[in-house]
Amino acid sequence: MSRIAFAAFSLTLALSQVLPPSSAQAPDSRAPRNADEFDLMFQQVKNWGRWGADDQLGAANLLTDATRRQAIALAKTGTTVSLSHNLLTDKADDNTSPFERTMLGANTMDNYRVSYHGYAHSHVDALCHILYKGQTYNGYPTAEVNTPAGCVKLGIENLKQGVITRGILIDIPLLRGVAYLEPGTPIYVEDIEAWERRAGITIGPGDAILLRTGRWARRDQVGPWAVGRNAAGFHASIAPWIKARGVALVGSDAAQDVVPSMVEGIGLPVHTLLLTGMGINLLDNQDLEALSATAARLKRWSFMLTIAPLAVAGGTGSPANIIATF
Repeated sequence: MSRIAFAAFSLTLALSQVLPPSSAQAPDSRAPRNADEFDLMFQQVKNWGRWGADDQLGAANLLTDATRRQAIALAKTGTTVSLSHNLLTDKADDNTSPFERTMLGANTMDNYRVSYHGYAHSHVDALCHILYKGQTYNGYPTAEVNTPAGCVKLGIENLKQGVITRGILIDIPLLRGVAYLEPGTPIYVEDIEAWERRAGITIGPGDAILLRTGRWARRDQVGPWAVGRNAAGFHASIAPWIKARGVALVGSDAAQDVVPSMVEGIGLPVHTLLLTGMGINLLDNQDLEALSATAARLKRWSFMLTIAPLAVAGGTGSPANIIATF
């Protein structure tokens, strides 16, 4: 075998180890299963340099005037639904940093304080938030990006003009006929495609997908739990599919990842593959219960999605009240 042929064979073998297998393969045996397989997948899906060496937007480059106009056309009834969970002010297993408000000036003004990253508060992650091997999205060294004063590059202010795009709810509890998924339940590509068939939707370029696991419904029924240690969510094997479909933003009612991650040695593989590898802003801890009820009533699981994060220069993210309009 020639060197070229052997190299091609080796590459094909390597990629075959990280591509999602058929649904017949045992779910817990699919790649990535460990740090080495994770690194192969990261190299396969990353978008570094795709939109230029100085790119600050990542997959938000997939949002165009055309995709915005198409999204606006989905606002047919004018019905709006907030995706923001009311800010939690009590300390709990899933809320180690409660929202704080102090009344000022004879109670005519107030001061807010919130540490929004984590598993409690609805927020948007900036592209500088997660690192992999000392680099951010687009291959910037950590020292050039993350400083005590904030992110020199990839800060949340890059979304200052706001986001308008087609949002798609992926309601896996509805698909399975349950109120919510149990913590630790993984969601695979075949689950997403089963939902597409159920909803009559094809996910495509520029879309924002929102995974409902029923986390908030379960919290209402059984109380808070340590979501950071046990949560339903996407399995890391979805990453090549997300890239192939051209998804621009990904959100969920927790933090996207199934926890435990099922990838030995990697804590947040989905976060890292999407945010750091592909440059996809993530929408964490969205309350999708009212959205689920409205979508089911209207029998429509696509809608105009509007995102307006705070314009914090160098911010690693932002609390946000994201709105779906039907």
